[in-house]
Amino acid sequence: MSINQAVIETHGLTSAEYRRLLDILGREPTITELGIFSVMWSEHCSYKSSRLHLRRLPTEGPRVVQGPGENAGAVDIGDGLIAVFKIESHNHPSFIEPYQGAATGIGGIIRDIFTMGARPIALLNSLRFGELGDSRTGATTRRVVDGVVDGIAGYGNSIGIPTVGGEVAFESSYSGNPLVNVFCLGVAHAERLAKGLASGEGNPVYYVGAKTGRDGIHGATMASAEFDEHSGDNRPAVQVGDPFMEKLLLEACLEVMQTDALVGIQDMGAAGLTCSTCEMGARGNSGIEIDVSLVPQREAGMTPYEIMLSESQERMLLVAKKGREAEVEQIFAKWDLHAVRIGRVTGDGVLRVREGGKVMAEIPNRELADGAPLYSRPIKRPEGLDDLRRLDLAKLSPPVNLTEAWLTLLAAPVIASKRWVYRQYDHMVRTNTVIRPGCGASVVRVKGTDSALALSVDGNGRYCYLDPREGGRLAVAEAARNVACAGALPIGATNCLNFGNPERPETMWQFSEAVDGIAEACRTLEIPITGGNVSLYNETDGQSIYPTPVLGVVGLIKDATRALAGVFPEEGLEIVLLGDPSGALDGSEYLKTAHGSVQGCPAPVDLDRERALQSLLVEAASNRLLRSAHDCAEGGFAVALAECCIEGEGGGASVELPSTVGPHDGFGLVRLLFGEAPTRVLVSVPATERPRLLEMADAVSLPALVVGKTGGERIRIAVDGDVVADVRLEEAGNSWVTGFTRHFESVPWEQ
Repeated sequence: MSINQAVIETHGLTSAEYRRLLDILGREPTITELGIFSVMWSEHCSYKSSRLHLRRLPTEGPRVVQGPGENAGAVDIGDGLIAVFKIESHNHPSFIEPYQGAATGIGGIIRDIFTMGARPIALLNSLRFGELGDSRTGATTRRVVDGVVDGIAGYGNSIGIPTVGGEVAFESSYSGNPLVNVFCLGVAHAERLAKGLASGEGNPVYYVGAKTGRDGIHGATMASAEFDEHSGDNRPAVQVGDPFMEKLLLEACLEVMQTDALVGIQDMGAAGLTCSTCEMGARGNSGIEIDVSLVPQREAGMTPYEIMLSESQERMLLVAKKGREAEVEQIFAKWDLHAVRIGRVTGDGVLRVREGGKVMAEIPNRELADGAPLYSRPIKRPEGLDDLRRLDLAKLSPPVNLTEAWLTLLAAPVIASKRWVYRQYDHMVRTNTVIRPGCGASVVRVKGTDSALALSVDGNGRYCYLDPREGGRLAVAEAARNVACAGALPIGATNCLNFGNPERPETMWQFSEAVDGIAEACRTLEIPITGGNVSLYNETDGQSIYPTPVLGVVGLIKDATRALAGVFPEEGLEIVLLGDPSGALDGSEYLKTAHGSVQGCPAPVDLDRERALQSLLVEAASNRLLRSAHDCAEGGFAVALAECCIEGEGGGASVELPSTVGPHDGFGLVRLLFGEAPTRVLVSVPATERPRLLEMADAVSLPALVVGKTGGERIRIAVDGDVVADVRLEEAGNSWVTGFTRHFESVPWEQ
């Protein structure tokens, strides 16, 4: 094929990038070389628009064993063990082919973890879709939701790794571009941490796992472009997963890592064989030479171009020590897998691709892997943002009946129970799960120790749309707060940054602001970022998603028996509100549900007070003062109270709040019940422990208010002695449980 301007543009390279390619090679590229450059220099693989900004994130800390730059991050959890974790996106593929897009996202994030030598023990997901009830797009959204959930369940359940929690949100901006962010956590012995590098001239390079097919070709390029009405035709760019093959691959790789025969290992993820070869060579300051005719293939007539760019799943590339070939091959044969020697490590720093005796590509590794263009994109604050942030409640009417408004909020899909989702996941396999889905942050025990790990994913695109810097800070604070509510000390974080087209200055302003907000919060809360993912070009027909940074935070509980759930466990406990009683309606779920409005300035987080709250929660849980802890998030105090009752064993609750001083606009009670603000947690305590808890809160200048008790068959809220909202526990439960599932009545799972 002759390489002309049309071919170059088809490969997603600009004229300037192509000229840079020519400078590196000193000649015209072959079509295989052009394809290799196109995927490695795609936004998805090279982070060419985001790298400058990501450098501002804090990535070091006393527990950090591995920061950004490897397949996943790792932190020390004691007992000679490390927690290995990462979050990734599979947004574009999941819109084109929901089941396989989500399933292969799970497969890919699992490989990122066991590539590091860790056994995966838990999965989470953060999902965002369009509005379920939208008359125009609702049917498509329900199809995508059903396919994505089925794909996550199909892969995770089959491979035997529990999906222990996550979050699901709905906004119209995600109608044409859903977000499927997947998180995996594993545990490894610190001395067995594996790296993705190639070194030692003459060492053999092995291909292991599934055969290579034509699925997933140009998947990285597809994920680096906007969608339009023809994007549904890209199904060949979506990979097809096989969890049973991955289970064998996982066990074989972990076994070979028990030996000292391994030099390095890398998942063939985005950009497939191209990415794994050049990145391993670049990390080891080495070259790699492979022969694609030796690569196992499941389709006839595949070209070197197709083999190098295929993103077929369940494949790994590894470098073994010379002379240990038989040992490596025997281990993979034991697991009914072929380990095929396809090349060797060289000392010239070049990625050399042969087809038999013919050289098809010859590219310097370092320039290919690390020399991608680096852009400082123009930044511009969006016009009209000030108007968007100006919330005029005088134009709105407060609810006539607060109880009815409460029930309506509980039934909103963003708030309502996601039981329909997580019941499809096997969250108890491997018997590590301590806190199950639906009860707050997920908690899994670390077998062989007294410890447990708490994990949470969180983000709020609506907040970031209104104020991306504050939205970034709030995402970190809430994910960490969820972990602290479980009694765990937050020790590390990973992020998945989902934004629109970076070529739009307004998008890059949102991105830059969000990164600065995340960085500030992580520094103050002392939670390092160990790695993550950037997903850009999340736009369809020019309509961008809300800017959506998602934070995954991992926390350590030294004694697993002291883990806390977010529900009231019994009657007769006192309920204490930690933090200020009243919240704000700006950007709130109440404002969206009751008035269809997304406006205002989200309530800012005081990071010093947030840190004090989280430290208090961890200490109080460790001292067994608390019986439960639940943060006040979407829907505010009233929704948090109802969730504590509905999912718990403590029955209902009767609480009394003080009136708060604020604008006399008729929305005072609404702010008190449904207003949203950070640094607020509802805890339950035995009466005997309440004085000590209040003393601890006073010592760190944290507001703490005893508001009521658990028990009874009703959930009742009074303000200054007057009951303002009162509902039967059963009625509240019905609203909360059916608010989401009513959109899927025809799905067999609910019949």
